[in-house]
Amino acid sequence: MPQPLDAVLTELRELLLDPALTRAVAAGRRRGHTPSVTRAELRPVALKAGTRLQIVTDDGARPYTRNVAGAEAAEAVDALLAEPFGNWHVETDSATVQVRITKKGDAQVHRAARAAAPVNPVAPGHDRAKQWLLDPGDPLFAVVGGTAAKRRQVDAFLRALAATLPDDPARLPSPLRVTDLGCGNAYLTFAAYRYLVDRGAKVQVVGVDVREDQRVRNTAVAAELGCGDDVTFVAGTIAGAGVTPAPDLVLALHACDTATDEALARAVGWQARWVLAAPCCHHDIAAQLKSAPAPEPYGELTRHAILRERFADVLTDALRAAQLRLRGYRVDVVEFVDSAHTPRNVLLRARHTGAAPTEAQRAEYAALTGQWGVTPALERLLGRA
Repeated sequence: MPQPLDAVLTELRELLLDPALTRAVAAGRRRGHTPSVTRAELRPVALKAGTRLQIVTDDGARPYTRNVAGAEAAEAVDALLAEPFGNWHVETDSATVQVRITKKGDAQVHRAARAAAPVNPVAPGHDRAKQWLLDPGDPLFAVVGGTAAKRRQVDAFLRALAATLPDDPARLPSPLRVTDLGCGNAYLTFAAYRYLVDRGAKVQVVGVDVREDQRVRNTAVAAELGCGDDVTFVAGTIAGAGVTPAPDLVLALHACDTATDEALARAVGWQARWVLAAPCCHHDIAAQLKSAPAPEPYGELTRHAILRERFADVLTDALRAAQLRLRGYRVDVVEFVDSAHTPRNVLLRARHTGAAPTEAQRAEYAALTGQWGVTPALERLLGRA
């Protein structure tokens, strides 16, 4: 039942200034209003000068961090509560409070007791902590392992996800249905779920992997993290696994060779609104390039095996992006994780707009595939657009 906003904000103020606070996040916007920052996160930190309330705000370009105490903390909290955020998520040692501001300006409040240990205890001795989108103290890392490399990959993935979805969680479908095709051990699947829930979104996730033992293991992890009702797993192939209803967001992270194409084909078939795909291995086009002479004057690009393989990587992903555009998607091809950490660092980020392809786009795709004498796997799966 909706509650008066002023009374709820008063309650939030007490929680945010309470020493028992472990973490709080404000995001989204109210109808007809836009906050001065896109997101704010608050948590206690232990500095040499004593415990402070760390406030990290993001204006969409870069985060800004400040550590405050006493009257300055109260003033900063009051300023944030005055911002027209659409969602608040507050965690203390004993409770979790989630608030969503309705279109009428009332507050929908969900309160729950905290049965587990605090998600984010006071961070010891870090005056200049890196601003992670998913806190390194999140229980997820205790379950799946929290190596520096894994944290970097999770953060890079979540930043790509944040750049793909609307800034305001209220503009997301409710629930937001997510399918991760070829999820493996699913640590990015869980990271996506926990990040989206922290933003105030209602999320239902299905992970698909061909191995039954992975399904069993991931289901156990979901139960351990307390999200077994919202994060489920099925064993099956990317092309054949049953997923109903159709997802809004499709993930395909490091699916090997044409498995990425199978994932993209399923996303297109579902008309998923958003797609994030990080390809891995590009043997299909490389084999086609090897079996036929290159068009003039590009023989040097395919004469040497190492250059042929690298060129095949670029050509494969360029043709995938082109195919998605022909199917009504806006596509960006971006860096996923810094190349210092992995050579497989390309991410296809797509949003369905429904725009009809132009004749120039069709002609460019036909000329590119015709000149190189290749038929991409995604075209074989979907047909010529």
